[in-house]
Amino acid sequence: MDVFRGRFGVWVAPATLLEASAAVQREQFARVERLGYTSLWSGEPPAASGAGGREVFAQHALMLAATERLTVGTGIANVSMRDPVAMHGGAATLAEAYPDRFVLGLGGASGDRPLTALRDYLDAMDAASRRILPGVPYPRVLAALGPKAHRLARERAHGVHPFLQPVEHTATARAALGPDALLIPHQAVVLETEPDAARARLRALFGAGWAHDNPYTRNFRRLGYTDDDLKGGPSDRLVDDVLAWGDETAVAGRLRAHLDAGADHVLVHPFAPDLVSAVDQLERLAPAILEAVTATG
Repeated sequence: MDVFRGRFGVWVAPATLLEASAAVQREQFARVERLGYTSLWSGEPPAASGAGGREVFAQHALMLAATERLTVGTGIANVSMRDPVAMHGGAATLAEAYPDRFVLGLGGASGDRPLTALRDYLDAMDAASRRILPGVPYPRVLAALGPKAHRLARERAHGVHPFLQPVEHTATARAALGPDALLIPHQAVVLETEPDAARARLRALFGAGWAHDNPYTRNFRRLGYTDDDLKGGPSDRLVDDVLAWGDETAVAGRLRAHLDAGADHVLVHPFAPDLVSAVDQLERLAPAILEAVTATG
């Protein structure tokens, strides 16, 4: 199921979209499409976070309606926010209305055995699909980081959508998934050439929370990062590996590295104070990204 018509898409933070009116969003989504990016994604914070945000299917319906060709993906729709029947119903409705333009990214399972909970959730979604809008296909990707999650994605989904991971993880995921599964990494971006200023943007977002035991820190440890990289906030080494910063050429080089490591499609997430500023950064990057596509063939 080939829903991607290019190598680079866009990921926008839910908080950024929450603060932008529907009218501004329509203008900026159309602008993203004109710039040559071929997909548009956003996510949904879990209810327990208290962060709030627009309802994920309503938000992505707005993205689809505002554009003509963009593939639109949830990165991610949180399984803690709705039951499996509602999840399938929302996804299938958008897939039916916009054929070959919608991808459902899933994640956010918690508890003592999150992968077991996610497997059960997928079972219930599959059961719902046999009686609610049967025959309406849509790709399903998982927010998978570690080897067990990759195994589940290989068995029960079309691929994975890793968030905030280094290029090394892209190579690891491709090896675990095999050649045919979708691999759609997220890449945070700051167009800033001063190292301390660039790194501060990521540290301000995550801070000392990186030291807590969670799927991200556990995966960073699997990749070889240590307490020196995690405690008290991310080290320079870790920040530099997960954040693409510098001028347009440097950032495009990092995006190209994900493709070289096995990614099918890379999502560019510009850190910016608002949606218009984010798209301004995407406009600056667009020529260098086109060159990166040419370099990878």
